[in-house]
Amino acid sequence: MYTSDEQVDEVYQTLQATFRSGRTREIAWRKWQLKQLWWLLEDNEGRIIQALHQDLHRHAFESIFAEVRAIKTDLQQHLRNIDQWTADQAPSAGFVVNQVLRPTIRYEPLGVALIVGPWNFPVSLLIQPLMAAITAGCAVLLKPSEVTVATQNLLVDLIPQYLDPTAIRVVTGGAAETTRLMARKFDHIFFTGSVGVARHVAAAAAKHLTPTTLELGGQCPAIVTATADIEAAAREIAWIKFLNSGQICLSVNHVFAHPAVEEQLIRRMTFHFNQFFREGADGMTRIVNQKNFDRLQGLLEKSGGRVETDAPVQGGSPRQLPLSVVSNVDMADPLLSEELFGSICPVVRASTQEAIDSINNLPRPLALYIYSQDDQEVEHVISSTLSGGVTVNGVLVHVAIPEAPFGGVGDSGHGYYHGEWGFKTFSHMRTIARPRPLFRKVSSLVMPPYSTEGLKWLRVRDGMGLKREWSLEDERKLQRRSALSRLASRFGTIAVLFVSLALADFKTGRLGMLRRVQRLIELVRQWRL
Repeated sequence: MYTSDEQVDEVYQTLQATFRSGRTREIAWRKWQLKQLWWLLEDNEGRIIQALHQDLHRHAFESIFAEVRAIKTDLQQHLRNIDQWTADQAPSAGFVVNQVLRPTIRYEPLGVALIVGPWNFPVSLLIQPLMAAITAGCAVLLKPSEVTVATQNLLVDLIPQYLDPTAIRVVTGGAAETTRLMARKFDHIFFTGSVGVARHVAAAAAKHLTPTTLELGGQCPAIVTATADIEAAAREIAWIKFLNSGQICLSVNHVFAHPAVEEQLIRRMTFHFNQFFREGADGMTRIVNQKNFDRLQGLLEKSGGRVETDAPVQGGSPRQLPLSVVSNVDMADPLLSEELFGSICPVVRASTQEAIDSINNLPRPLALYIYSQDDQEVEHVISSTLSGGVTVNGVLVHVAIPEAPFGGVGDSGHGYYHGEWGFKTFSHMRTIARPRPLFRKVSSLVMPPYSTEGLKWLRVRDGMGLKREWSLEDERKLQRRSALSRLASRFGTIAVLFVSLALADFKTGRLGMLRRVQRLIELVRQWRL
């Protein structure tokens, strides 16, 4: 039974009243709620794992690795940094402006936020935005996915037990109920899910001019070039397709393989796909429901490619689709008509430039994976494409970097979170000026009656040495000189530090630096001899 419209109205009014009361603005309240989140996870880890297994047949290792651990790591970062993040900041406006206007930037909560979670990671992708909203001081309405019923029901039970029910509430519903929910005005909507549903979310938010964060997906490609470590690429791509059965917005959707390595890559991918499925099938996550299983199976049947697997389609378990490499695929194949969101991986033969062109003809992906040992080639791919994030010679790594923003671009979404970026997402940066009395005397110069004599005080003089005849090539030369100057400055700083330590070592002998340098010189001399 979903939450009724009457109950939603009551919840909505409660949250609005709580936020207006100022309760959620108090830093102590925010810290208390974040700590309560920790205990919610600590006390109920077993129940969370059980619910995820019931919904997705997910192994406990994956649930801890991809959900519980991710939440706890982010949670500790929020608790460590909340005082720093929420403190008033002084803008870099210059000494005179700062003294006369005394400006500050204050991060203030946006208000009542709606967070709509997905079914593929139904705990972490609901709780991580929640902790960001709490840290920012918002009141929050949570809407977990109705597809993962056991997890939804567990969250409905646990959230009011641990968190302040006047400020954080959970409602349930399907598509119709969520549509009616979004007819209300919120101060921010954070949605994780598909592009199709995101269009409806954005349209509903636009009616109230409500800002949104859309964490979507896209057909994330991997480019395996002629210089790639084929064994590493094959194994890592197999792993990310095994993880949650490829039902990850950041999973490799398809692979562009250079003709020089295509045959070897397909052979090694097939080996690892078969090995992972053969050894880990019992612990492999299932496709979430029959609708998605039938969709994936239908795409496989329509594909003109060759399925490279030795596993049965059903795998002995309901909704279990084996890891499948599909070779001889081109960009017109049905497998590339949509985001797969499953354990199928098409391989397209393409040079690096052909891969770049194909990527740029598709919607912007959430992630791009590049396998290459050629730094210039890697930089060419990065500078010639646009994606939410990039990992070079690996998968998922960019998402795990502390303090780095996570988010999409174009059809893969907009807005960021993780760490401080999540806090900023739910905050309004409010500039506050406190001008001294002196400023009032100066500001009288711009008040009526106007005079042409006063224009001389308004003119902005060239303090940068701008030249009218300056060309693009002149700018490029200056840019190169500036880069060399910065590099020289860094080396100079390192040299000064090294010399300072060496002098200190010369006087005290405690660091042993000179002895190590002497030994190194002796080793080099012996090697030459």
